Amino acid sequence: MNETLQATVKKICEENGNDRTKMINIVKSVQKKIGCVNNESIDSIAKQVNAPRVDVEGVVSFYAFLSKESKGKIVIRLCNDVVDKIKGVDKVAEAFCDELGIKMGDTTSDDTFTLEYTPCIGMCDQAPAALINDTVVTDLSPDKIKKLISDLKEQNDPSKISFPKGDGNNAHELVNSMVNNNILKKGEVIFSDFESGASLKKALSMKPEEVIGVIKTSSLRGRGGAGFPTGLKWEFTRAAKGDRKIVMCNADEGEPGTFKDRVILTERYDLLFEGMAIAGYAIGSDAGIIYLRGEYLYLKNFLESMIGKAKENGFLGKKILGLEGFDFDIRIQMGAGAYICGEESALISSCEGLRGDPKTRPPFPAQKGYKNCPTTVNNVETFCCVSKILDIGAEKFVQIGTKGSTGTKVLSISGDCKKPGIYEFPFGVTLEELLGDAGAEDVQAVLVGGPSGQFIASDGFKRKICFTDLATGGSIVIFNKQRNMLEIADEYMAFFEEESCGYCTPCRVGNVLLKKCLERIIDGKGEPKDLDYLNELGESIKLTSRCGLGQTSPNPVLTTIKNFRSQYESIIKEKKDGMQPGFDIKKAINEAENLTGRKSVIF
Repeated sequence: MNETLQATVKKICEENGNDRTKMINIVKSVQKKIGCVNNESIDSIAKQVNAPRVDVEGVVSFYAFLSKESKGKIVIRLCNDVVDKIKGVDKVAEAFCDELGIKMGDTTSDDTFTLEYTPCIGMCDQAPAALINDTVVTDLSPDKIKKLISDLKEQNDPSKISFPKGDGNNAHELVNSMVNNNILKKGEVIFSDFESGASLKKALSMKPEEVIGVIKTSSLRGRGGAGFPTGLKWEFTRAAKGDRKIVMCNADEGEPGTFKDRVILTERYDLLFEGMAIAGYAIGSDAGIIYLRGEYLYLKNFLESMIGKAKENGFLGKKILGLEGFDFDIRIQMGAGAYICGEESALISSCEGLRGDPKTRPPFPAQKGYKNCPTTVNNVETFCCVSKILDIGAEKFVQIGTKGSTGTKVLSISGDCKKPGIYEFPFGVTLEELLGDAGAEDVQAVLVGGPSGQFIASDGFKRKICFTDLATGGSIVIFNKQRNMLEIADEYMAFFEEESCGYCTPCRVGNVLLKKCLERIIDGKGEPKDLDYLNELGESIKLTSRCGLGQTSPNPVLTTIKNFRSQYESIIKEKKDGMQPGFDIKKAINEAENLTGRKSVIF
């Protein structure tokens, strides 16, 4: 074994306490140091942390940002989400390929650049966008690529390139990013005035059970999309047997079209930290973990610095606000590129240093979560709401929104509109209202909740954003009448096909079958019976899949069939002889025609 490599791996493992639950931190550090996590380093890591080799390789092969093979020193990950395609990412990709002299997925001969696609990176309001190593580059266009590549070659480090600074804390020296917040509508909860420490003081003046009672009275429901009552989740966790309780924040917003947590983390981190500390007090926890998606690594140093300031102010750490016996600290755990880790049990697996595989439930996280400790998992916006509820009181909070959906909802709006960005509305806002605020015209469809949500046609634009009508984690994508809804559904099915963890057959195989049938219809080879097949298959996948991914992945197909059926029927044809062509001779000889430089005289 290479002694230098072995020494490097040993040092990294020791810096992480030889703790196998910190596997993601270890393999990411190894990759940063040597350019990949190859077989030799996998062997060394497994030996050093006393883990089965298959566990280490399982982690490396699972996460998109990890690789066993060396890539270029500068990896350009160009986002090819549907919104980026609407905004012209295909032309941007061509410009990159032309300038670097390589194809997508390739590395330059001097091993300097690797060019590849990546799913949504949370920048749909300023697309097309890319991650260049860990640096976010937004608002790309073909005419900008030549200078960008020239600057990268000159600096040899994306972080050293001079970009215009974004607004708010994006311009902070520890963020130093060109990302913009684009906060276009501030509501009464998340983006309203807030005095740091005020909510925490109120919480600590009550008994923990009383704090949980306040959250229950507020009728706060989880803002991640599922809408489970937050107070009830905390009550279950507090009552669960276990010497230690854990507070976990899900900051892994990987749903295509969602970027509101990115902005909240940047500008309202104080609300988040305080909400987590209140949760810690309520359930009897001394430890909080923020699981931050790998695409937001550029925020990590800033957030850790703000955690340090919160400790200095007595809002985190030992004896919080002088209360003897109440210690609560927060650490950040980085993800490494896996949509499935937005599912709470998969997120816990990832925090434990494993593949992001969902866990079998029951037991639920509130019973046995992180390292088998009772764990409450809430998302960024939910914890922020907690702080505001303690600040203004549950009675005032319930007056905002609707009876079954109290408070506000922060929405990420993008797609075919003039004003993409962040909007905070009271629950109960109609699609019609938000379309007007976003400057959307000639609208054909609104995707509510991202591809795992539902496509709504124009006859549903008076429907409301709330848990009893249109529930959403925050993603709103707008499509005008020039868009082909079947092709959009196909793009999203490709995303789900790629992001499935592969554990259960319905999701692993079912999504592939859905996509194949959809492609056949798009190619003009569909039959009327295919619509029944798609509906039956989609419902079967939803019913039998193990976790939330498979239980929602058929939605792009199912909701377009439901609300845009005429687009399917317009290209589906009944063959009189009952047979469909299974072989396209024109397509088959196309390559030969290109090679010979002439058209076939027969076909």
